[in-house]
This record gives sequence, structure tokens and C-alpha cells, in this order.
Amino acid sequence: MKPPATLARANTFRVECTLTLRGGRCALGLALLLLQACAFRGPGGGFLREESFARMPNAPPEVARLNDSGAVPGQSGFRILSAGLDGLLARIEVIDTARDTLDLQYFLFRGDESGLTVAAALLRAADRGVRIRVIVDDGDTVRGDEKLLALAAHPKIEMRVFNPFRYRGHIKLIKNLEFILNKGRLDYRMHDKMLVADNTVALIGGRNIGDQYFQIDPESQFGDDDVITAGSIVQQLSGVFDEFWNNPLAVPARAIDSKHTGDKGLIELRSAAGAEQLQVNAPDSPFSKRFATGEPLAGVTSGRTPLVWAKVGLVYDSPNKKDIAAGLRAGNQIYQAVADKAGAVGVEMLVITPYLIPTPDELELVKNERSRGARVRILTNSLASAPDLAGQAGYMRHRPTFLKEGVELYEIRPMPGKASGTGQSMSISRHGNYALHAKLFVFDRKSMFIGSMNFDQRSRRLNTEIGLIIESRELAEQTAARFDALTQLDNSYTVERIPGGNDKRIGIVWKSRDAGVDKVYTTEPARSGWQRFIVHFLALLPLDSEL
Repeated sequence: MKPPATLARANTFRVECTLTLRGGRCALGLALLLLQACAFRGPGGGFLREESFARMPNAPPEVARLNDSGAVPGQSGFRILSAGLDGLLARIEVIDTARDTLDLQYFLFRGDESGLTVAAALLRAADRGVRIRVIVDDGDTVRGDEKLLALAAHPKIEMRVFNPFRYRGHIKLIKNLEFILNKGRLDYRMHDKMLVADNTVALIGGRNIGDQYFQIDPESQFGDDDVITAGSIVQQLSGVFDEFWNNPLAVPARAIDSKHTGDKGLIELRSAAGAEQLQVNAPDSPFSKRFATGEPLAGVTSGRTPLVWAKVGLVYDSPNKKDIAAGLRAGNQIYQAVADKAGAVGVEMLVITPYLIPTPDELELVKNERSRGARVRILTNSLASAPDLAGQAGYMRHRPTFLKEGVELYEIRPMPGKASGTGQSMSISRHGNYALHAKLFVFDRKSMFIGSMNFDQRSRRLNTEIGLIIESRELAEQTAARFDALTQLDNSYTVERIPGGNDKRIGIVWKSRDAGVDKVYTTEPARSGWQRFIVHFLALLPLDSEL
């Protein structure tokens, strides 16, 4: 079994010792970086940056009808997209129908096939006169992502990079060194994910832009969710985007990377984004076949798959979250609103999270729910599916405590036995490794949270996050059904405590089902013994606050 590609987690950088430095040029460059980084406050300070804001709603008729079909005063409309391919299709369709404005805000915007497909759609929109603003984070870019900065060379597209690094290359040793010297600034990342078109319709959830997140990469797929939304909540989302766009931490791409943001870069991006060059757009691909039907957006706009209308609360971190936490500035923080909702649970709370690394007060919140008799069920990644071993090590330290408190724990398998709930067909699941990336809470099956916030300490303290708390029994039940499908023995390990043991160490077993045969594992399922060794070593280190 091949290991999955590493999931991007904001700036949990590890120094790679395998780099061979060649000659004095590298040594000199490293020394110059050291001198620059010590006095460095951030790039782009002298570059002209103008404020701009969302415009009044101006959608084409077929999209504007979303606000008329079944709309209820004081509510907004929603449709959850749990299939990865639907997440990609919906983005392309929304971009292609945009008439006036597009605003995109993403932690990751990969330069892979799906990223280039989205970039091609953005260029089509800009060519027909749509004003486009894009904010991307700079914490975990990989080689190839930089070519997307060429979007900024189009006269109708502005692109800003949140809290950028000075070093624009991909030598991990140098990037890690800059991070170490500027940790107080660079450890702070924007983890938000949303797209707003014409200030009328939006996509928000846990997906970044990249092949893994749309579940089209045969080697690695991430189960995740978006929600299409319309109604008054969209204008609120536009307001959040404007907060980030006009914040000094959002630096114009042209100020930090002149190499890729010139006319030559745009010509090269247009060539790379040509549909004929991308396998995802091949005539016989699942994407092309489904795109020809106009789904999933066509079903929503036509009323075949109508939106669910409900009351909703927007919860998010302001771009100056660190100052707010320190009491230096007023603003919004996402955690307390979600914690208050969880604290009011009377019967059951369901959680899907790729990372489960609680703070002490989050553990106390779970303990209080259990003391009231509420059922707490959590689905997260298994060691065998884990895309990030440091994050998995953090979870493993807390796993015994969750089990002692009576929390029902499930860990997703890297190759689910059934397609139900996974968001993809079994044909692609058999090629690679499946892992969770969704961030979902269901409260008493009456309401739910969907967004970018993991159940971990990085989301609590070091990342900005965004999400929606939707007061809809229908959507809560849909999400609960997905939880129930994913936690079947064919798809997940049920983690149980062995009676006995002591307070510091308890015995654990993993129950699952393979080819119709129930199995019990007393050794933690993993991809290899080496993986087990590494994760147990990482579990000895005090990394929780970075995870």
C-alpha cells in the first residue's frame, strides 16, 4: 500500500536534513537570508495596495432564482456537497456563470490538474469582464503552486497572499530556517475556504483547491464537504472576505513575486491551463461527463434538487485573531460560538475531524457532556490513513482519555470497504489511500456546523477559521447519515478500551470487518512498523500547541 501524500497543515515545518548544499553560492544565499530574516517584518510593505469591497448583488437570472425558490424570510438556503467531484464541478459552474464579481479565499490553491482547471475558469471569467479577487495563504505551498500567482497579471484579477514568506523557493531547509527565525509571525496562518460569486451565491466548507480534495487523485483522496449557500448569509460572507482583503497581512502577489506575476507568467499559465492538456478534462473523464449535464448547480437552480432553507449563524476568526486573543483588539473568534453550541447538547454530539488534539477546556467540555449522559461519537483518521504523523501522534496521546470518558471513537480505514459516505466511487478508492479532511459537528441531530475548523489546537490558537452553524434538522440528519455510513465496520475501525489497566495506560483494540469477516486487532493498524515507530517517537515530543 502506498503512503498518502502529506496533507497540508499550516506551518508544522520539519527541518529536512537530506539537502545537499552545493558550493559557496548556496552558503552565501543562506547567510544573506539569515541576516534578512532577523530584521524582517514582512514583505510588500512599500507596495501600493488599495482597499476594495464587495459590490451589490448582480447575479444572472438562473442564479438569482436561488433566492426566490423556496426562500423563507430571515433564512438562507443550503445544499451540502459530500462528493469530491461535485465540489470541483460546483466551483467551475459557479465561476462560469458569474456576471460581475468573484471572491476566492483559500488556505491551499494547488497548481495541479484541478487547480489549473479552476484557474482556466477564472481566466475565462476575467476575459469576459468579471472582477476577481483571490486571497491564498502562504504556509504550505509546494512546487508548482507559484505559477498560479500569474493570475495577478490579468487586468481584471487581483491576488493577495496572506502573511507571506520572504523566500519564494522550495528548498525546505531554507524555508524552515526562515520560519524558525520568524516563528511568531509565520506560525499564524489563514485556514479559511470560501468562494463568493456576484455577492449572491457562495461555496464554503473544508475543501481546499487541489486534486486530493476533489477526490480525483488515484494515489490519495480526502473525504470532505462544501455547502452551496444563497440568501442573506452570502452578504455576510462577502463582509468577512473584505476584512481579510483589506488587512495589512494580505499582501499583493506582485509585491512578493515579480517573476511569476508578469505577462510571461500569464502566457505560461494560459498554456498550462488549456483544457486539452488536462486529464481531468479529457472527453471520457467523469468530470467532463458530469460537467456536460450542468450538475450539481443546474439541479439547484432548476429546483430539481432544491436548497434547504434554515436559520444560520456565521462564525469566524477575524484576520487579527492573535491580537484579539491577547486582548489588544476587538473582533470575532470562532471557537466560543461552536463551544457554546456543543455545551448545550442534551442527547448526542457527532464529530468528524481529521485531527483530534483538544485543549484542556475542550476536554472538559466533552467530560461535561458525558456527565450529563449525552452520547459523544467522534470519527477521525486512523494511523493507517493518517496524512500527518505529527497530528496523529497528538491524537494518540489524548485517545485514552477520550475512551475513559466513554466517548465512542472511530478511525477511518485507508481503503473503505463500501463507497457509502465516502464521497467517491470504490473504483478510485482501490487505487490509493482515503483519509478524512471534513470538519463537521452535529448537535442533537437538530443543527450542525460545517467549515474549516478542526478539533485541534492549531485551529484554536494559530489559524484563522470560518464556518456556519445551520439550524436545520434535515441537514443535521443528512450529516448524521454520512457519519453512520462512514463508521460502519467495513469503512472504519471501532476503537474500544480493554477493561482493566491503570490511569496512565489502557489496552485498546480496533474492531473492523474485511470481506465480510469481523476482525479484532490488538496492534494498531498501520502502513508499516516503521510508521508505528515514528508516530510513537513523535508522541513523546511536546508538540500539541503546534498541531
